[in-house]
Amino acid sequence: MDDRDFRRLLKELGLSWRGYRRVRKGVRKRIGRHMRQGGFETLDAYLEGLKRDERLMNECRQLMTVSISRFFRDRNLWRLLQEEILPGLSALHAAGLKVWSAGCASGEEVYSLKIVWETLKEATGPLPDLQVLATDMNPDYLLRAETGLYPESSLKEVEQPFKSKYFQYIEKEAFYRINDQLRVGIEWRVHHLLSDSPPAPCFQLIFLRNNLLTYYEEGSAVEGLRRVISTLDGGGFLIIGANEHLPTEAIGLLRPHPRFRYVF
Repeated sequence: MDDRDFRRLLKELGLSWRGYRRVRKGVRKRIGRHMRQGGFETLDAYLEGLKRDERLMNECRQLMTVSISRFFRDRNLWRLLQEEILPGLSALHAAGLKVWSAGCASGEEVYSLKIVWETLKEATGPLPDLQVLATDMNPDYLLRAETGLYPESSLKEVEQPFKSKYFQYIEKEAFYRINDQLRVGIEWRVHHLLSDSPPAPCFQLIFLRNNLLTYYEEGSAVEGLRRVISTLDGGGFLIIGANEHLPTEAIGLLRPHPRFRYVF
């Protein structure tokens, strides 16, 4: 599959060439292998097969997912969460906080949040219960997240005290295993942001980073964004990626925070 065919496939799926531009080689290889396994010699034949076979389409969409993440990605965000956002939300919601990590990939974002929460709890005393819904359309990513095993490269932003406290190094496998303490209060669920019904509201904090607004064309992104926003509590925060921007149609729905590239 060359770039021309890959662009055609992206268009058929409502996905953005700009979002896939830097990762296209790996994704193209996966799709090419999927085509060969299904006996499709041309893109036209493959597209027809996708239209006829829902299972094949689901497999294709999962192969299009990209899991590029690490703990504490965009360090300024996590500092702001610890110093301002989480203390403020905790003060307003003593009965408990609900968080949705939408497109959680392999779980690094979710566990980063739990580390920040535990750190805040140690510094300030008891906090409300924290319940996290972690969703992704790729069940393989969710299985990896639940297993909680990560290579050294995923932990390069993790400070040594946190690494010692919240991870166990498995020398035989050369991986780090997440501490069981951080697994409490997390529900992992397969969910597609566009085709599945949104979870029941209300979330006080939603992470929507580096997925919907990066990999989907604007029309699809706006529809997905509306679904996500419908679950957000009136005083809650929606966090997007540092290099992402709201579609023009969605700018009126939320307003930017003055100190970081996310919206609430």
